[in-house]
Amino acid sequence: MTKKILILPGDGIGQEIVAEAVKVLNALKSGHGLDVELIEGLVGGAAYDETGSPLPEETLEKARACDAVLLGAVGGYKWESLDISVRPEKGLLGLRKELGLFANLRPAILYPQLAEASTLKADVVSGLDLMIVRELTGGIYFGQPRGVRTLDSGERQGYNTLVYRESEVDRIVRVAMDIAMKRGRRVCSVDKANVLECTEMWREVAAKVGADYPEVELSHLYVDNAAMQLVRAPKQFDVMVTTNMFGDILSDCAAMLTGSIGMLPSASLDENGKGMYEPIHGSAPDIAGQNVANPLATILSVAMMLRYSLNDEANAERIEAAVQKVLDQGLRTADIAGGGPSVGTAEMGDAVVNAIG
Repeated sequence: MTKKILILPGDGIGQEIVAEAVKVLNALKSGHGLDVELIEGLVGGAAYDETGSPLPEETLEKARACDAVLLGAVGGYKWESLDISVRPEKGLLGLRKELGLFANLRPAILYPQLAEASTLKADVVSGLDLMIVRELTGGIYFGQPRGVRTLDSGERQGYNTLVYRESEVDRIVRVAMDIAMKRGRRVCSVDKANVLECTEMWREVAAKVGADYPEVELSHLYVDNAAMQLVRAPKQFDVMVTTNMFGDILSDCAAMLTGSIGMLPSASLDENGKGMYEPIHGSAPDIAGQNVANPLATILSVAMMLRYSLNDEANAERIEAAVQKVLDQGLRTADIAGGGPSVGTAEMGDAVVNAIG
C-alpha cells in the first residue's frame, strides 16, 4: 500500500535541505521499490506569510492524513517581531501537540570519518553512539498558566509552569527502556529532583518503570551534572531520557560532540509509531539561499522515517550506507570541512543519490 509523506520545507535553509532529502526519496522510489506519495504543505514563517497562520488548518489536515511528516526548519529574523502566538515556532509546537508526538528521539553519533571535526579530543568522543529521548508535548513549554503580567508595583513579571502527569512520565520512560533493550541496556534519567518537585516525581515514576525492565540498568543524574558529564565523558551514556526543556538543551550539547549540528537527525513519534522527522538544527537564515547548508541531517532523518514509521529497514540502511560512502570519499560541506575544501548543499545531495545507485 502506498504510504503518504507530508513534505514541509518551512523557512530559511529548510527549503534547500528538504529539496535534497526529496531527491533521495525519489531515487528510492525509482530504483529501490519505495512506494510513497509525497505531498507538500506550508508551515512556520512561510505559512504565516501566505495564510496569516504558522500552522494552517490545511497543513494540519494533511499531517493527520499522512503516514509521516518530513520537516525542514522554521523561524528566522523576519518574523521575530510578530506576536508570540503567531511566530513560526508555534507551527512546530502545534504539530507536535496536535499529532500527539510525545517522544523525541535524538541520536548523537560520531562518524569515524569526522572524529577530528569535534571540538573535543578524539579519544573522548571517538565511537560515540548516544540516544537522547526527550519528552515533547508536556513540561514547561506547554504548562499553564503562562504569560507576562504587571504587578501592583507596575513592574512586569514573566511566568511559566513546569507540570507533568505521572502517565506522561511513565510513557516516555518506557520508550527509552524499549530503545535501550535494543542497544546497550543502560538508561540515564535526567531531572532536577533536588530543587523541582515536578522532577522529584519524575524520578519516582522513572524508578517504578525501571523495575519493569530488570535487564536495563537505570541511573539518575541532575541536569547540571548530566551536562557536565556529556562533555567530560560522553561515551558513558547509552540512552538518556528527560523532560522537554532539559532534552532540548542536552541534545544540542550532545550534537556538538559529533562535530556539527548539521549531521544529526531526529524523530518525534506518537503512541502508534507515526512520526515527524527533522534535522535538529534551526533555519539558519544567515546562510539561507547560499547553497552551503549541510543536508545530511535531513537525509538521515529520512532514514529514521523509513525505519520507525514506514517499516522499511532495507532502504533506511541504504541511506545510511550512502552517507558513510560520501564521507569516505572525502566530501564535506563547510560545517564539517574544518577549513578545507567543501561542497555545496545540492552537490552533497547529489553525491548521496549517486551513492545509493
